[in-house]
Amino acid sequence: ANRTKPGRHAVVVMDGAGWHTNDIAVDIPNLSILKLPPYSPQLNPIEQVWSWLRQRHLANRCFKGYEEIVEQVSQAWNTFIEDTGRVKSLCSRNWINLTR
Repeated sequence: ANRTKPGRHAVVVMDGAGWHTNDIAVDIPNLSILKLPPYSPQLNPIEQVWSWLRQRHLANRCFKGYEEIVEQVSQAWNTFIEDTGRVKSLCSRNWINLTR
């Protein structure tokens, strides 16, 4: 609420995970929660991010253990976020108007 400019209203878009509940915005007058419909990965940009990470860095691999998994996922994530153009292209939708 404090990050939203006066006179503006913020919307948080969440998927249907059980811990994503509407009550987090009850006491915040300038914030609304919008839940995505079930089984709609095309509406959830993180699905394209996971696909990119799997296809280019994580699929068809064997890991020696937990530490290697964490290391490889961290490297894949850092590679992903290095290119802001890639982040924007995978996470933006032409029907979403993002403002600062």
